[in-house]
Amino acid sequence: MIYLHIPFCHRKCTYCAFYSVATERGRQRYVDALCCELEKRAHSQQQPVRTIYFGGGTPSILSVTQLGQVIETMQRCYNLSSLEECTLEANPEDLTPQYLSQLRELDFFNRISIGVQSFHDNELRLLNRRHSAAQARQAVADTHAAGFGNISVDLIYGLPGQTQESWRDNLREVEVLPVQHLSAYALTVEEGTILACQIGQGKVPAPDEEAAVLHYKTLVEWAGKHGFEQYEVSNFCRQGFRSRHNSRYWDRTPYMGVGAAAHSFDGEYRRWNVADVDQYCTLLETGHVPHEWEQLTLRDAHNEYLMTALRTTDGIAKSLVLPPFVHALEQKIKKFVDGGLLVETDTHYLPTADGLLHADGMAADLFE
Repeated sequence: MIYLHIPFCHRKCTYCAFYSVATERGRQRYVDALCCELEKRAHSQQQPVRTIYFGGGTPSILSVTQLGQVIETMQRCYNLSSLEECTLEANPEDLTPQYLSQLRELDFFNRISIGVQSFHDNELRLLNRRHSAAQARQAVADTHAAGFGNISVDLIYGLPGQTQESWRDNLREVEVLPVQHLSAYALTVEEGTILACQIGQGKVPAPDEEAAVLHYKTLVEWAGKHGFEQYEVSNFCRQGFRSRHNSRYWDRTPYMGVGAAAHSFDGEYRRWNVADVDQYCTLLETGHVPHEWEQLTLRDAHNEYLMTALRTTDGIAKSLVLPPFVHALEQKIKKFVDGGLLVETDTHYLPTADGLLHADGMAADLFE
């Protein structure tokens, strides 16, 4: 699996803590560097590539010609004969009928993930999004009309001032649109973001944690009534439309991350590229792949597996628990089974609905 990080945005959203730059400068240079890294690292990808994900930032900020350049490099350097899923993250304002038509002509992307975040204009202004609610609806409809049959939308809940009714309105929009997948995230105020600064200055109220919990419970209830399977804390889909790429992160499948700030994992080592577009490009232009790395200990690997597995409805597979930690886990996990947060079967520890809500806390208690 390959993840490609496109760190450019039209402007920075208030809540965003991912590495991105709001500039039009240097995009072609970056695409050239991205292709160079793909060529240099092709020798390390021996297995056929099964999923590809263009994330960001805003990948749809690139022209279709630039996307095509990256795709041609991958087709030339990697075995894509077993490719199952290729996702493009996009913002609604970029998905014009012309752009969508050109994407279809590439004959490469079979999944579009649209960063809607809200169908309410006041909430979009709070987040500093460029699109309106009407543009978001139109983008979904146009993407469907262009022939894309696997459409995901992102929503955010727990926003400052967001009511239960406005959150229900957002979910009702998903009901009537041709959407197969929903990623719904609780707002997290990350240090260093515009939103954190606004809250610190008293310009925006802090999110209400109790309201966010209520929104989550409403989300789960809504999903069950409208044919959306919950398969991870924040991810819901119609039957057969799980994100294959993201699901493999959660079971520790090795992956290659390409681009500034992108992370990779080969089963034993983690590596990450420099989080600076200019430095990334300069180093590749001088023949270097700009990265650092670390070797995971058995304890690191064990803890990471628990952290991701407990956030999924598939839970912890007993067969994937590393042998040195089996006995300790059996002792620690009993209180969560007895407390109704987990169900034990012969092969798994499965989170209940309440267990998913407390997944991160459980993981922290179970860490070695």
